[in-house]
Amino acid sequence: METTQACFHPPIDEVLRADRRREKKKKTTEKKMVKRAVQVHAGMLLVALCLLLGAAAAGILKVDGAQDGGGSGGDTISHSLTLVQRLEALLVQGNGSDVSLRVETPSADEVKTIQAHSLVLSLQSPVFEEMLLSRNGSTLVLKESTDCAAVFDKFIRYLYCGEISLRLDQATPLHKLATKYQVLGLQQGITQYMTQNLARDSPSGHVAGWYEYAQQAGDATLRDSCLQYLAWNLTSVLQSGEWVTISSQLLMSLLQRSDLILQSEMELFSALEAWIIQNEPDGLTAENALRAVRYAMMPPRDLFRLQTQSTVLARYQESVRDLLYMSYQFHSASPLHMAKYFDVNCSLFMPRNYLSPVWGSPWIISNPTRDDRSTSFQTQLGPSGHDASKRVTWNALFSPRWLPLSMRPMYTETGAMQPTRVEGGRPRIIITPATSSADFAGVNFQKTVLVMAEQQGKVVVKHVYNFHQSTEESGDFLAEADLYRRTSEYLIDSSLFLHIVVKPLYQTLITTKN
Repeated sequence: METTQACFHPPIDEVLRADRRREKKKKTTEKKMVKRAVQVHAGMLLVALCLLLGAAAAGILKVDGAQDGGGSGGDTISHSLTLVQRLEALLVQGNGSDVSLRVETPSADEVKTIQAHSLVLSLQSPVFEEMLLSRNGSTLVLKESTDCAAVFDKFIRYLYCGEISLRLDQATPLHKLATKYQVLGLQQGITQYMTQNLARDSPSGHVAGWYEYAQQAGDATLRDSCLQYLAWNLTSVLQSGEWVTISSQLLMSLLQRSDLILQSEMELFSALEAWIIQNEPDGLTAENALRAVRYAMMPPRDLFRLQTQSTVLARYQESVRDLLYMSYQFHSASPLHMAKYFDVNCSLFMPRNYLSPVWGSPWIISNPTRDDRSTSFQTQLGPSGHDASKRVTWNALFSPRWLPLSMRPMYTETGAMQPTRVEGGRPRIIITPATSSADFAGVNFQKTVLVMAEQQGKVVVKHVYNFHQSTEESGDFLAEADLYRRTSEYLIDSSLFLHIVVKPLYQTLITTKN
């Protein structure tokens, strides 16, 4: 009698789970094999580096302390420079390479191959370390943009040598690579390079481009540095070819600021007109930009000229008609009288930092640590045409060693001066009106002191200090400046370059600073 043997078929889901476990085990085994291979090659590379050092020329002897007993110091023999040179030679010659980097661009118009070493890449970049552990062969294919591919060999050389040479136009792609592969030291170094070279001349400009990149990359330090430079040195930016290339977002960011430093509001309108003609933005963008202009800060003669000669204003006049109307009213009546009937509490009536002689004066102080200095200048009482003929005389005092009241010499009832120890002191500036007038009623004078510096052969604004009504103004004025050192970054040819700006604000009209 024939016996039939039953066959057992496991459920299909259990079979699939078993297959997945086998596949996972296989991948884990392969990953371990790759890691062991990298470690073996790393060991071989370390041995090779040691042999390279041993074959190097005599090292540098550096004395750190006592050579004979009793001292805790010792001598150091340094071959660090030789090591860097040997590592660079290792990269250039490709000796002992265990990985080939194939750099491709999206359009495949450029392919670059670099022979490299897993140990060096893994030590310098956690991204490379992960990629190398999961690779399936000796070639690593990297997809890079055209600008990044062009400087990729510089980037890899930095991983071997710890140094890099670059031009202004190479800063952005190198920063992209350092960010992508998490090489933090290079990323921070390029950010510092960019912030220190904002003033450098370039054929087509670079600050606005760096701002756009920093905004996209989320680099707040670089973004804020670029925006501050643009705002504080706007006149030079407006005169460059870079101005008409800026984005509408950056344009609006600048137009809405009250701390812009430029010659006049008319200069800003002319530059905006050129930007609109060049870029031909949509109607809403153009209208928003034109409404950010502070027409009340222009004298009536300039407003009349704009309305009759500006093609841009003629095209969009309906969108700014209310602002022009309010500006003419502002100039034709007393601001305090106008405030009784109209709500003019807005940025339209707030001056920016204008360099025009109507609103301030430059002041160059030679050898600023020698003694106290003073100067006088005049400004218009207010931006309104009603105050155009009224002038305020200002006295400015600069002291390199100003002392607080608690440290100044004290006098007795008989007039004799009590001996007081006088030391220290710090730079101070005091700006006060020479006379008082009934016209000052309702006017609050904000005083701004611009401190210039020379960067890359160009005079730029380094610091801005804002003062208000107080007499002994700002406590942080030049607090960190070393005016005694001839090479101080605050001095130009041993002189302190200042520019004082007085911004009249009608306090009954403007209660909130924008």
